[in-house]
Amino acid sequence: MSTFNTNEWTQQFDNFFMAPARAYAALSVDMTEKLFNAQLDAQKAYVDTSLAQARKLMSVKDAEELRSYMENQQKVAKEVAERLKSDADNVVSLQQDFVQKSQKITEDNIKQAQTAASKMGKTA
Repeated sequence: MSTFNTNEWTQQFDNFFMAPARAYAALSVDMTEKLFNAQLDAQKAYVDTSLAQARKLMSVKDAEELRSYMENQQKVAKEVAERLKSDADNVVSLQQDFVQKSQKITEDNIKQAQTAASKMGKTA
């Protein structure tokens, strides 16, 4: 009669299933935090720009100031467009980083499974 080693089974279960799941969950939480912070930063910048423009518009008192305000709008529009592009590039970079790290977790898990399978094959 053979004995069933629960410690070994538990360790293998943790190594093959739980450790990769924890690694992926930690990566997902980190990614969520980074995306959330990027969105907050972007929204704050857009709100600050909008409020500054509203304040400038409210301070207009004559036609010359209105003309100056309207000319400045082109500059503001260009700055906002550049910020949008920068924010989009940042999100793409975060997503690419997430994909690369996810692939590494998967590859490491596959290598570990292959190593364990070859050890099991040799002992059987």
